Formats: sequence, C-alpha cells, structure tokens
Amino acid sequence: MKFNLRTLATLVYPILVPLLLIITSTSAEQDSTRESTVVVIPVKGTVDQGMAAFITRSLRDAAEEYPQRVVILEIDTYGGQVDAAFQIVDTMLNVKVPTIAYVKTKAISAGTLIALSCSKLYMKNNTTIGDVAPLTYDNDGPKMLGEKFQSPIRAKFRTLAKRNGYPERLTEAMVSEGLEVSKVTFRDTIRYLDSTELAGLPAKEKKNIISTRVIVKKGELLTMDDVEANDLGFSKKSVLDFEDLLKIMHLEKAEVVHFDETWSETFVRIIGGIAPILLMIGFAALYIEIRTPGFGAPGIIGITCLAVVFLAQYMVGLADYTELLLVAIGIILLGIEVFVLPGFGIAGFTGIFFLLVGVILSFQNFVIPSPDLPWQSDILIKNLLMVSGSMIGSLLLIVLFFKYLFPKIGTLINGPYLTANLKGATSVDDQKRLPGVGTTGTTSTALRPAGKAEFEGDIWDVISEGDFIDKNVPVVICQINGAKIIVRRRGN
Repeated sequence: MKFNLRTLATLVYPILVPLLLIITSTSAEQDSTRESTVVVIPVKGTVDQGMAAFITRSLRDAAEEYPQRVVILEIDTYGGQVDAAFQIVDTMLNVKVPTIAYVKTKAISAGTLIALSCSKLYMKNNTTIGDVAPLTYDNDGPKMLGEKFQSPIRAKFRTLAKRNGYPERLTEAMVSEGLEVSKVTFRDTIRYLDSTELAGLPAKEKKNIISTRVIVKKGELLTMDDVEANDLGFSKKSVLDFEDLLKIMHLEKAEVVHFDETWSETFVRIIGGIAPILLMIGFAALYIEIRTPGFGAPGIIGITCLAVVFLAQYMVGLADYTELLLVAIGIILLGIEVFVLPGFGIAGFTGIFFLLVGVILSFQNFVIPSPDLPWQSDILIKNLLMVSGSMIGSLLLIVLFFKYLFPKIGTLINGPYLTANLKGATSVDDQKRLPGVGTTGTTSTALRPAGKAEFEGDIWDVISEGDFIDKNVPVVICQINGAKIIVRRRGN
C-alpha cells in the first residue's frame, strides 16, 4: 500500500480533531474557572427556616454581584428541619452555575441532603457524611419515624443521585435501615444492589458476577468518612483544607468572597427559638392593656413582642400580609367582645380562632398539610401546641399580674389619679367618697378581671383579685390602693 500526505491526513484527522477539541475545551474550562469568583456560603448549625432564607439571600446577592462565579457551600451541621432542608435543596437545584459542597467537619442528616444537592462533593480529611433517618422525640428519647416519612426523603435522594451520578441504593441506605446494599462487581461494570435486586438478577447476569461485598448491613444506616465517600462514588476527593480544595479545582488564583449572616438574620434565628415566650408575653400584655385605662407600658410591650415575632417570620418567608390580617381581625373581635358585647360569645370565640390561625400559619410555609410530605402534619401539630401553650401561659401571667402586681401599682404611683369611666376618683379630694373596705355590692359588668361594680347606688371601676367574675355577682371590697378598688366574691 502506498502512503502519501493525503492518505496520512485521512487516517490522522478522525483521531486528531477530537483530541484537539478535548484539549481546547479542558483549557477553556480551566481558564473559565480561573476567571471565576468563588462565593463561599457557610452551612453551619441547625438547619432551619432562618438558614434557608440566608442561603437564598446569599445566592441572589451573589448572582447580582458576581455573574462569573462558583458557589461553594461550606458544611458543618448535624441537620435540622426536613422542610427547611427540602427548601434549600430546591433552591440549589435551580442554581445555573457550578455548585460545590465542601464538608468542613460533618454533614449529617439534613446536612447530607444539602451536600448532595450540589453538583460536586469534596470532603476534608476525617470528616463524615450520612445518617439521614427522620427522627421524633418522646419520653423515651429519639425514635425513628416509619416508612410514611422515609419514602419522600428517599425519593428526593434518588432525584439527587440521578442528577449527580451517585449510587441510588446507597443514598436510600442513608435513610432506611431496612435495606441491605451490596457492591456487585461484574466483568464490565460495578453496581450497588439491594438484597431483593441481587436475588432477582437473571441467571445470565449472575454468571458475570466476579465478586459481591455487603456495604450496608440490614438494620444499619449508611454513614461514611471521607475515604469511604470517595471509594463509593460520592466525594470527588479528600482535601487537606479549603486552600487545597481551591488548588484541586484550579481556583487558587480566583477571588474568594465569603457570605455571612447579617446581624438581622442572626437575630431572626434567635427569635425563632424564643418565639413561644414572646407570644405568651405579647398576648398577656395586650389583654392587660385592654383591661386597664389609657395606653401605657403593657400595650407597648405587647405590640413589640408580637411585632418582633411576626417580623422574624416575615424575614424567613413564612409570614405575610395574610397572616397579619388574620391576627388583626382576631384582636379587633376580641376588643369588640370586651368593650361592646356583654358576656363572652361568638365574637370572642371567633376572635380567638382568627388569632390562633394567623399565628400558626406564620410559623409554617403551608396551609393544609400535604399527604406527600407527612412531616407537615407534625409541624402543624407542633405549631398548634406551641401557640396554644403560649395562650395558656399568657392567662397565667394575666392572673398573676392582676392578683399581685396591679393592686400594688396605686401604692407605688402618687396621685392625683384620673379616670375616664363613670365614677372613679377624679382627684385626691374625691377619694374621700370611695366606699370603704368591707362594703358589699354587685358587679355591673363581667370582671376580666377589671370591670365595674355598684356600691351604695354608685358605679365604680373595680378589679378582682385575679379571678374572672360574671355580671350581677355579689362582691365585697377587700382592699383599696390609691384609686383602685379591689374586690372578691362575697362569701370567699
């Protein structure tokens, strides 16, 4: 056969062109990464709605400031709320630039879900990842939730595994302890199969099996260190530190920008932990303000506490104008019940209902729990118990205030005293006309615990010792502090 230049070109061209394309694309990719800005977002502490809001805000700001960027999530967490983790995962799946999960210390439970949502995973030496079993807590301690809860989490892991090339059965083994997963080596490939899949292989495929090794035993959850994660196809590589990670990714010359929580975001996460206490104080203070003349410290405290809670929920994307409107309607109806309508009826119960619904909805990102996300029912029950507990606690604060603190206010604040009601003491001299201790009368309105009572033909502003007393109930004056008349049921 006779070779010439044309023949040589014909033989070399099909090999040379693809090779040049690979070299060119690799070089271009490296040049592109060198020009990129590295945006580092920490994922540390408890995974909650505050973290979800922080990551969303950081990604949005990074997109505006650094169009050419690589996003690195620096992970150090034991996990947290499933709904918040799902929200973060959905956010990460919509990021159009390269995303890297860097496990700095640990990525456990919800942290694993977040780590695998990135397009690549790197782990620092001696770090761990895995164990995503959904848990609940009772008197006996932590308890794993059943199949109903595990199924949607496994489905989310399968989605991430297909997207990023992770072994599907191994990701499921992080969630459910009922799976036994083996590494099956065939003549031409390696597959990770559960015991059912392995037993159901056709005879022809079984003949091609070279070896079988159990990776996850039944009754265990998959948790990996950095070496195991690399061997099993999760982590790209174990690294010494962050600088080593940048070097491996050819980003050592790139500008590195760290995004941290603002003081307001940190404050919001703190508020989330003490929200029940703030609600309890807020409800109690508003009621005390309604039942006392004028507008003073209780009203300011009540409005401030509730406003802080709603602002925190608004900043993490849970509360909106709808929840605020429901709470406002509830407070207005309760005011109508207290000031306008006698007794306690439809307006009062409706007001409490609107108040409960508005506050509960401000702590969750759904209205009706979805059957596909069973933990939403638990979240609803938890929020219902939290808000109800806050209201019960506020009733206790109200009773303690009117029984012990309010009667002493008159002795702490000197007159003259003024009142806008029918017949209170309008000055120091008018106090001489006050009925004396031991005078009996009848309540003209319900005492909750403040209200009005009739003594010797005159109507006076009074307050009970802390009990709620209905209208037309015989009472007796047990104490007078300044212009405040303290009463109790006659015969007690």
